[in-house]
Amino acid sequence: VVSLMRSRILSASLLVGAASTFSIAHRPLGLRHTSAMARSNVQLADGHFEYLVIGAGSGGIASARRAAQYGAKVAIVERARLGGTCVNVGCVPKKIMYLAASMMEMMHDSPGYGFQDVNFKFDWPTIKANRDAYIVRLNGIYDRNLGNSKVQTLLGTASFVGPKEVMVDGKTYTADHILIAVGGAPTMPTFPGSENCINSDGFFELEDLPKKCVVIGGGYIAVELAGVLQALGTEVTLIVRGVRPLKNFDDLICATLAEEMDHSGMKVHCNSQITSAEKGADGMMKVVLSDGSAVEGVDCMIAATGRAPMLSPLNLEAAGVEVTKKGYVAVDEYQATNVKGVYAVGDVIDNWQLTPVAIAAGRRLSDRLFDGQTEAKLNYDLVPTVVFSHPPIGTVGLTEKEAVAKYGEEDIKVYSSTFVNMIHAVCTRKSKTAMKLVCVKSLKEKVVGVHIIGTGADEMLQGFGVAMKMGATKMDFDNCVAIHPTAAEELVTMR
Repeated sequence: VVSLMRSRILSASLLVGAASTFSIAHRPLGLRHTSAMARSNVQLADGHFEYLVIGAGSGGIASARRAAQYGAKVAIVERARLGGTCVNVGCVPKKIMYLAASMMEMMHDSPGYGFQDVNFKFDWPTIKANRDAYIVRLNGIYDRNLGNSKVQTLLGTASFVGPKEVMVDGKTYTADHILIAVGGAPTMPTFPGSENCINSDGFFELEDLPKKCVVIGGGYIAVELAGVLQALGTEVTLIVRGVRPLKNFDDLICATLAEEMDHSGMKVHCNSQITSAEKGADGMMKVVLSDGSAVEGVDCMIAATGRAPMLSPLNLEAAGVEVTKKGYVAVDEYQATNVKGVYAVGDVIDNWQLTPVAIAAGRRLSDRLFDGQTEAKLNYDLVPTVVFSHPPIGTVGLTEKEAVAKYGEEDIKVYSSTFVNMIHAVCTRKSKTAMKLVCVKSLKEKVVGVHIIGTGADEMLQGFGVAMKMGATKMDFDNCVAIHPTAAEELVTMR
């Protein structure tokens, strides 16, 4: 038996933020619970691994690298570009486009600050080329990080041939533990002319800025893409099947977003669907809505109506892995499926479909499997989330309606504030900021919901998320000295 060594292992953060670089930090692991195979010096066969991860997206890579840090023999399977949806056609390129749109808004506001003769010309091919080059660099970083962690990368499509057997492009591999982390793909609506739609992935393939675009959907992706295009100069019509965009968010947030969309010039049709989209000889489309109205001269139609897990290539039946009625992999609170040694994280399970959630769940799974942390699991409560709308939204915890349903109307106290952010004080455009704290009276006014929309909401939410995880009350918020002048100070000065 080899003696256990104290070591320090390089760990690279897989989260990519606004000014994203991969921060490398030393992580002391102390006396490591090395894997059973490593402790006994057993040599594993080339085709056998202690941990086989299917899907090299954010969650899969995070889990694979964490397991490798503990000494496990790990392989990861990927059939496309490393980094998955987030890096290639999701969070990262979306945030770059959001920032480009925000810069355009700032240039429009700049005359109020004394800037004259500002050139507002925007060149879509330039940002596309720069954005795509950045993504390629990130793909390379992911590849090097996997190599540095001694995780073997298997390129190809994985499918189960048994509970602990996976075939990748004709070769069979076995593993003690297998993680399903293949993510999801956009779903598409069906109506006459729907073949003329592109999905959210296709948005990143556009070679030019559309002149007139119809965006279908009312969730995160639809709201974000519609906001980007409208700010950059496209005439946007948003088609929402439900009563409002982001229907599950707090009422104050939704009302403020609707007002801001209207002020931006975006046309929003709620309780509406597309009945047909006919393309003319000039390539322009006539999009007819369920109320009989039509949007004409449309050169781009984007469907952002949802996503579904990419399970069909996996042949889950061969492993006996159960799926839910909605088509997701069924897991327990420890990410375990009904098949011993097979797990799932990320967009393939019916929970928060957010990159940081997949990363956190994947890492805690590896902590449990390979470091002896027998109770390690992700707590899915109080997950902070941001929508990169215009203006951005940050929210964590219960909406007012959800809190009333859980605790009763008499036990809920709400604090809210709506104001014009100081950045617009000298500008013609007066974009609003709105905030709400939802508190439970019987729990010493414990804060159970924080909701923000406005400039900087995306950056101010993280710290308040930490406070809520620690059980902060309204008095705790009040006892924190405000930082002035900021928008965030409203959250600790509401009366």
